[in-house]
Formats: sequence, structure tokens, C-alpha cells
Amino acid sequence: MAIQWYPGHMHKAQKEIKQVLPNVDLVIEVLDARIPYSSENPAIKSLRGEKPCIKVLSKTDLADPEMTAKWQTYLEQEQGVKTFPTTTENPAKTKQIADLCRKMLPEKDASIKAINTMIVGIPNVGKSTLINILADRVIAQTGNVPAVTKAQQRINLGSGIVLFDTPGILWPKIENPNSSYRLAASGAIKDTAMDYEDVGFYLADYLIKAYPELMQERFGLDELPETEIEFLEAAAAKRGALRSGGKVNLHKICEVLVNELRSGMLGQITLESPDMIEVEEQEVQERLAQKELEKEERKQRFKDGSETPDKREKKAEKRSGNKKRRRR
Repeated sequence: MAIQWYPGHMHKAQKEIKQVLPNVDLVIEVLDARIPYSSENPAIKSLRGEKPCIKVLSKTDLADPEMTAKWQTYLEQEQGVKTFPTTTENPAKTKQIADLCRKMLPEKDASIKAINTMIVGIPNVGKSTLINILADRVIAQTGNVPAVTKAQQRINLGSGIVLFDTPGILWPKIENPNSSYRLAASGAIKDTAMDYEDVGFYLADYLIKAYPELMQERFGLDELPETEIEFLEAAAAKRGALRSGGKVNLHKICEVLVNELRSGMLGQITLESPDMIEVEEQEVQERLAQKELEKEERKQRFKDGSETPDKREKKAEKRSGNKKRRRR
């Protein structure tokens, strides 16, 4: 599934981040605890270089606690990276992020020079909520839809910490197709840019394998079906997501599945693990290498003057059409 949503302000935001970063001491990157890998913008990693980074895992109340702990261990293997799990239910703990900023930069004396931080993250990941908690006042507009923040802001948090806020940004091309589905399922992109049935089938396939007990209990099933289509049909029957004549309304039950995942009604669920990601990254690299090889082969055929059967056929059709026009 390809994400077809990359608003103009996101391109502008990425340019602004690049301009401001030289003046930033520390980056705060907000990730969705349910999809820490898929919600991490690869452009940010390359832009921040060796600057210290706090990876805030938001929405941990919706994520699998055991998997969150595994992700913290995995992410902190990177030099200069610390993780910090948060929920909106515990603002006092969230404010400890400011203390962590100072601990990571002990050479900065708050009484002499402020610590310049930048907060970044994909749309709808909880950046604005985090800013309001840290500032202890409503500064950033929050919303349950992507792309609420449209412009960069400079916020004085007090205690010698200044925060640069940026709009949530995706990146133009997502190479891992699994990440596209996870971003859509979590609500990082507008619903108009996704196909509910597409995402619902992906979720159903993953959830009946990774969280079978939760799915069986949530949808009141005596037995859990082995395939995603059978599960969706059984769930639709239980929820009354049916058309006239008792036919399953796949769009409706897929919409139910996606919305209940987002709200946490399915239970505490994480959609990816470090082990899964290592396999997927290898697959992506192999696919990109194959594409590059095919590209080089096409270039070589062009240089050699050779043609593919399709091109020869098209040229033959064109010559035939020219002969017919001359006869007229």
C-alpha cells in the first residue's frame, strides 16, 4: 500500500528543521509506542547527526508493555540516545523529560546558557500534547487528526530550556510496505489517503497471530479462525456489520477493527517488534538492490542499442499505422 499524502507544509517543515538544527543542542523525537520503527522519520536521523536524542515513546498506555521494554533496550543501543515512555495520564512523570535534557548535557549551565531543544515527530503522534505538558500551559493546538501544527514555534519552557516545535512530517517515500499499513492503522495519515479494507486485512492477519487471545475475547468468538478473511467474517457477524441478505460488509468491519485499535479497545497492542524490523529491513535492502540492478541493466541495453520485445512490438505497430495512413 502506498501512502498518497505529503502536504506542501511538510516539505517546508523539513527545510526549516535543517536550517535550525545547527543551533540545537538536543533533539526530542516523539515516536508512537505501538510502531516505534514505522513512526521514526529516517530523514531526522540523518539530519541530527551525532546530536543527543531523547526518543519519547508516546501512547504507551495503548501499547504492549513487554514490547515497549524491548523497544527501549533496542533503541538505546544507538550512541547518545535515551528513551522515555509517556502517557497523557501521568503529566508529572512526563515533565521529567526536562530533567533528562539537563542530565544528557551536563556541560550546559542553565544559569548561563539555555539548552536549545527541538521536538520532532510524525503527524498525530502526540507532539502537541507533550509540549503543553512540558510548558504547563496550552501552547500547541491538539487534535485527533494528522497535520494540526502547520508552522514552527519557539517555546521557553523555563529552567533554562528552550524548545523549537515543528509540524509533524512524513517523508515522501516509505520503502517498507509494512510501515505504510502500520502508519495508516495508527492514524498517522488522513483516512482519506487509505483504504480501510486494505488496512483492515493487514491488521486482521497480524492480530490473529500476535494477539489471538485478545481478538477472540474482544469479538466474543468461540474459536479463532485461522485466516484473516474468516476472522473478519466472524467478527462482522458478531458486530452486525452485514449488508442486506446477511452478506458481510467488509468495509464496515475493517473500519471497526482500525478504530478499536486506535482507541485501545482491542487491548494493549504493539504492531511491530525489533526482530520483525530486522527481517523487514533486510527484505527492503534486497528489493532496492534488485531495482538498482534492473535499472543498470536497462541503461546498458539502451547504450548497446538493444530493445525489449515490448518495444519492438510497439515500433512495429507504429510502422504499420504509418503505412495505413500513407495508403489513404
